[in-house]
Amino acid sequence: VQLQASGGGLVQAGGSLRLSCAASGRAFGRTLSNNAMGWFRQAPGEEREFVTAISWNGSSTTYAVSVKDRFTISRDRAKNTVYLQMASLKPEDTAVYYCAASRWPVFSRSADFTSWGQGTQVTVSS
Repeated sequence: VQLQASGGGLVQAGGSLRLSCAASGRAFGRTLSNNAMGWFRQAPGEEREFVTAISWNGSSTTYAVSVKDRFTISRDRAKNTVYLQMASLKPEDTAVYYCAASRWPVFSRSADFTSWGQGTQVTVSS
């Protein structure tokens, strides 16, 4: 299983960024297009936290309260790619963002995400 995140960078507060996560391989006996996918982030000195997740077919999404109404997760199953559109960015959104694959087709809990990409840095300046 390989998860390659990209799209991070430096942006001013109020700006936007779109992250991408290209997935390849199989996990848990199925292709990754049949797994729930998610984004997590880790700020310096902080624990990694859940940001958002999407079900295998995109019909269900869930967001952390801190990003709801500002971030949007989506996926293109044909391309095995998951996206995170981030808008109205705040300095507190600064973190390394990781994409992850769940063991299951739908999101249940963060502990179900057991395959991880390498992370992409997002820095929001004030």
